[in-house]
Amino acid sequence: MMATFTQAARVSVARATLGGALGGNLMRVALAVVAIALGVALGFAVQLINQTAIAEFSAGLASLAGDTDLEVRGSRAGFDETLYPTFARDQDIAAASPVLEIEAKVAGRSESLRILGVDAFRAGTVTPALLGASEDSLDALRPNVLFVSPAAAAWLNADIGDTIGIQAGLAEIRLRIAGFVRAETAQRYAVMDIAAAQDAFARVGRLSRIDLRLRPGADVATVRARFQELLPAGVIVERPQAAATATTRMSRAYRVNLNVLALVALFTGGLLVFSTQALSVLRRRSQFALLRTLGLPRRRLLALLLGEGAAVGLLGATMGLAGGYALAVGALHWFGTDLGAGFFRGLEPRVRIEPLAALIFGALGVAAAVLGTLAPAIEAARAAPAAALKAGDEQRVFTQLRAAGPGLACLGVGAIATWLPPIAGLPLFGYLAIALLLTGTLLLMPRFAALLLRVMPTPRAPARALALQQLRNTPGQAGVSLATIVASVSLMVSMAIMVASFRQSLEDWLERVLPADVYLRAAVTGDSAFFTREDQHAIAALPGVRRVDFLRVQSLLLDAGRPRIALLARDLDPDDPARHLPLVDDATRKGTPEAPPVWVSEAMVDLYGYTVGREITLPLGGRPYSFTVSGIWRDYARQQGAVVLDRGLYTRLTGDATANDAALWLAAGADVTTLRRDLAARVAGGDKITLTTPGEIRALSLGVFDRTFAVTYALEAAAVIIGLTGLSSSFGALVLARRREFGVLRHLGMTRRQIGEMLATEGLAVSSVGLTVGLTLGGIISLILIYVVNRQSFHWSMSLHVPWLALSVLAAALLALAMLTTLGSARHAMGIDVVRAVKDDW
Repeated sequence: MMATFTQAARVSVARATLGGALGGNLMRVALAVVAIALGVALGFAVQLINQTAIAEFSAGLASLAGDTDLEVRGSRAGFDETLYPTFARDQDIAAASPVLEIEAKVAGRSESLRILGVDAFRAGTVTPALLGASEDSLDALRPNVLFVSPAAAAWLNADIGDTIGIQAGLAEIRLRIAGFVRAETAQRYAVMDIAAAQDAFARVGRLSRIDLRLRPGADVATVRARFQELLPAGVIVERPQAAATATTRMSRAYRVNLNVLALVALFTGGLLVFSTQALSVLRRRSQFALLRTLGLPRRRLLALLLGEGAAVGLLGATMGLAGGYALAVGALHWFGTDLGAGFFRGLEPRVRIEPLAALIFGALGVAAAVLGTLAPAIEAARAAPAAALKAGDEQRVFTQLRAAGPGLACLGVGAIATWLPPIAGLPLFGYLAIALLLTGTLLLMPRFAALLLRVMPTPRAPARALALQQLRNTPGQAGVSLATIVASVSLMVSMAIMVASFRQSLEDWLERVLPADVYLRAAVTGDSAFFTREDQHAIAALPGVRRVDFLRVQSLLLDAGRPRIALLARDLDPDDPARHLPLVDDATRKGTPEAPPVWVSEAMVDLYGYTVGREITLPLGGRPYSFTVSGIWRDYARQQGAVVLDRGLYTRLTGDATANDAALWLAAGADVTTLRRDLAARVAGGDKITLTTPGEIRALSLGVFDRTFAVTYALEAAAVIIGLTGLSSSFGALVLARRREFGVLRHLGMTRRQIGEMLATEGLAVSSVGLTVGLTLGGIISLILIYVVNRQSFHWSMSLHVPWLALSVLAAALLALAMLTTLGSARHAMGIDVVRAVKDDW
């Protein structure tokens, strides 16, 4: 009976404690729940999208690879098909299947369609997923026939018997859909006869890859090593999984940055829980002391308070998981699996929920809330009941928050971490540096608050002077109140500076790389469209065209574990390359006849070590050629790396005289409208050429940039709102905790207006401290984002641009809003009955 009573008493105490916390802090608890939910939702959504994209991409490649043990592949231009008999006749090869891959421009579509040319007789023994099913078995050999995957058919809104237009060069060929491929996959692709594909897309004699199935007993590693010695430069033999690894590796930095952004939101939510619980525990300090005197053990009180945090975290995590799923579904629908970053195109996936991922992110949400509650709960459990029952004991809590050692250690280690190199291509030490600097600053906030409050001039008005003196005597109180707003402001400022720097650097870069009046592209996407020699002559002869520079874009495979790099063959002045390229510095080196000059992007320096003056080897047309790195240029378009060389030299070495793009300078009096009309009338297929002006390209590029960072802008706004609401809730809790103080002041003759003036002064002073520290810390974090995280993640540099006007407006707005929130708290304080406020001391 006694045991039953004891257990019931424990439940009653827990219910009363938790109910009192919720009843007295409903708005603050709700805000903490929303903050936790936001962090969990973002992290879970990013994880779902990434997980879905990679799973579908890997499953699609595995389906297309079939029974392939090894895969021979090279650049996008392919390699000589005479290599095929070498593998087909080898004693260790059971079957070899040649494949030609084309990223084809589809009429009326902004994205390309992947077309695979296969030998139906060979593919059936190695990659059956590349075979089409049709009522007429001869359709697989007909030149104008296409078999599409179900995802491609849905994307094209086409069915069996329909025809689609595919651009080849500047011509359009019509292909009939004869059936569907046999594999069920979310990837968009189509299959046709390899000979027909070679002929249609001017790839006669070229292959993109050869799929190999080994004989039983053959060792894959031994066979691979032997075959690699037989291959020309730029062609490799590797397991099929290597291509998937290279693609996912290129997108890894982008995915990790999104996950870190989500964790930052979760961290902010944890800080809000800390602020809420710290002030909630402070307000109920005497209640906890009474429970202790009535026999409640310390560990039971600690468990009750941690249970409050866990309840907040569990509710937030549950809401976050549901919101994360909804965000993932919406993002996949509107932005695709690449979230606008250009990865994993050609997929039509559905969201797949992994219970382990949901459990991890749910646990992170609960952990963030519990950790935010831990320090206040430990302090409340350790407090001596007799002292805690006395008025004014809460100030002792604030004085205990002024230890400087841990904060200084965090700042020191964080500063060291900024100089450390990336790990596995990821700026892990950069992320660690930001976390340590933020944590160290928050731990030192009482010190910073004391220093800044000390240098503030003392107002003449008694109420304002009393408010400032109150803050000077309790800097720990300001530190607790400012935890959330300092974190929010610093992260928001750092992101604002980074985004502004990136955007301005992008604008400057576009100015440098777009010097012409008009730009022509054979196709916006894909590699099936190009300008022949005849097309180039016709474009150059157009009326009103003063000068034309053509560009040939190709790709080279330098490392099986990395994506192909871009090769840009363009007209250059070797004596003045800065006229055509945005060089990052003045360091240049002349080439030699044996090793002519090339210019590499910053990514090539980070990924391959191509520094100025180094002699490198590049595979062109199946042969290795030596070049000298003559300079480094900034490239925001190709994260995997790019190399520029003179187009005349490229044509001599490869025999490839085609082009993808053209830059036109117009004569005086010429206009774009007339040029567009002449282009369609005088160039065969000219109506299929995309014509844009530099202004249109800049507007489009910056529009894509703004859409990509739209989530960042939304998070910045959410951070400010959470920070301000956290400040408001903190002041509200402090008002309740200081009810005796206000009661005594009212008894001494202070008016309600003076109390309001006092609280408004405190709000302004605390907000000024928060803004000063937040702006300073945000500026430091922005330098880490720009010069460490961004460079190590994406391998490009940017110039620092501080949006002074925007930050000034933001600071003024934050101060004004902080004043309003504290005035709201003051109204509550002025409504407290004087006698009721001080009766606890009688």
